Amino acid sequence: MPKDYKQLALDQSKALKGKISIQLRDTLDSKDKLSTYYTPGVGAVSSHLAKHPEETRDYTWTNNNVAVISDGSAVLGLGNIGPEGALPVMEGKSMLFKHFADIDAVPIVLNVHTADEIVAAAAAIAPSFGGINLEDIAAPLCFEIEERLKKMLPIPVFHDDQHGTAVVTLAGLINATKLTDRELKNSKVVLVGAGAAGVAIAKLLHLYAPGVEVIAVDSTGIIYKGRAKLNTSKELLLEFTNPNNVEGSLADAVSGADIFIGVSQPGLLTAELVKSMAKDPIIFAMANPTPEIFPDEALAAGAAIVATGRSDFPNQVNNALAFPGIFRGALDNRVRQITDQHKIKAAEVIAALVENPDVEHIVPPIGDERLVPEIAKIII
Repeated sequence: MPKDYKQLALDQSKALKGKISIQLRDTLDSKDKLSTYYTPGVGAVSSHLAKHPEETRDYTWTNNNVAVISDGSAVLGLGNIGPEGALPVMEGKSMLFKHFADIDAVPIVLNVHTADEIVAAAAAIAPSFGGINLEDIAAPLCFEIEERLKKMLPIPVFHDDQHGTAVVTLAGLINATKLTDRELKNSKVVLVGAGAAGVAIAKLLHLYAPGVEVIAVDSTGIIYKGRAKLNTSKELLLEFTNPNNVEGSLADAVSGADIFIGVSQPGLLTAELVKSMAKDPIIFAMANPTPEIFPDEALAAGAAIVATGRSDFPNQVNNALAFPGIFRGALDNRVRQITDQHKIKAAEVIAALVENPDVEHIVPPIGDERLVPEIAKIII
C-alpha cells in the first residue's frame, strides 16, 4: 500500500512545529563574543555599512539568503488559499533551498493582494535579503509584480512558478526530442495552460528554438488573436504562440502534434487524443498532483516518452532541478538579474547531466549532487 503522505505531512508538521529553523554561524560562549557580535562591537559594523551599503553582503547574511514570498493566491493544486495556507508550502521551498544549495531561505507570506501592495512590501524588506523568490502568486498579477521588482531592486528576483518550470521543461524536451529523432525548432507543440508557467514555457521555447510552432489552449479552446475576452496572460502567450492564428478545440490543436505540454488540470488529455498526435509523441503531463494523463495510459496510446511532475513516475520534471542551482550561482557571483540566457544555459546543463538518456531518464534525479554546482557555474 502506498504511504498516506497527506496524513504523514500533517503529523510531522505538527510534531516539528514547522520545517525550518535558524542556526548560528558562531557560538556565544564567551563574554568577548557577546561584546563582539552585539554591543559594543556591532556598532562598528553598522557604522561601516551605513557609509558603505554596497558592502552589506560582505558583513551580513545577505550573501547567502533568499526571501520566499507569496500572497497565497495561486498555490499549486490548491488555488487561492491565503497566506496562512501558503506558509507550509513556503517553508517547504525554504527547506529545499537549504538542503540542496545550502541557502538560508526565509518564508514570507503577505496578507495583501494587489500589485502595488505586494511590490511595496517586497521592496521594503529587500535590504535584508540577497535575492527574492516569488512563489504561488496568481497570474496575471505575478508578471507585473516580478517586472516591477526587477527594475527596482539591485538583487535577483525570480518567479519560480514561471521560470523554474520553463527551465526544467526545456531541459526535458532537449533530451526527449533527441530520443525521438526530432528537432524542437521543427516541432509542433501543444501547450495547455494559460497561466504563469504556460507563458514562461512558451517564451523560453520560442527563444531557444526559433521556428517551433506552439499552439496554446485553454478551457475554451485554442488561443488566437481576436478571440473575445483574452486576459493579460493570454495576450502575452500570443506573443510566442499560434503564428498562423488557427482556431479550434483542444482536439484540433493536438491532431498531428509532436509534443503535448500540460500545466493545467487532471484528466484533460485522453488516449484518443494521444492517438491523434504524430508518431511517437512526447507527453509532458505536469498538472499536480494528478496529471493530464497518467503515464501508463499515454504509453499504451502510443506515446514514446511521458514526463510528469510526480516523484513516483519516471521523468519527474520538477522545479527543484533548477532553482537551487540558479540562486546558488546568483548569490555566489553577485548577479543582479537572472536573464533568459541564464535560463537557457541552465536547461542545457540539466539536460547534459543525463549522460545516456533513455525514455525513462530524460532529466537527472532531483537528488543529483552535480545539479547545483554545475548550474551555479553558468549564472554569471
